[in-house]
Amino acid sequence: MPKITPHVCRHTFCSKMAKNGMNPKTLQYIMGHSDISVTLNTYTHVSFEDAQAEVKRMSAG
Repeated sequence: MPKITPHVCRHTFCSKMAKNGMNPKTLQYIMGHSDISVTLNTYTHVSFEDAQAEVKRMSAG
């Protein structure tokens, strides 16, 4: 079983929230990153499927 720490819980939560469009500054605050570039480098990785879904979502509106 993997070691579960408060940091792992925050990271898992923030990963899910980033995928759902949470403001990066909010993610920065929750994770305690002093520099926004750390937050952006951590939570802005998108898979091809994520990009496809976002384009589809935007074109539906």
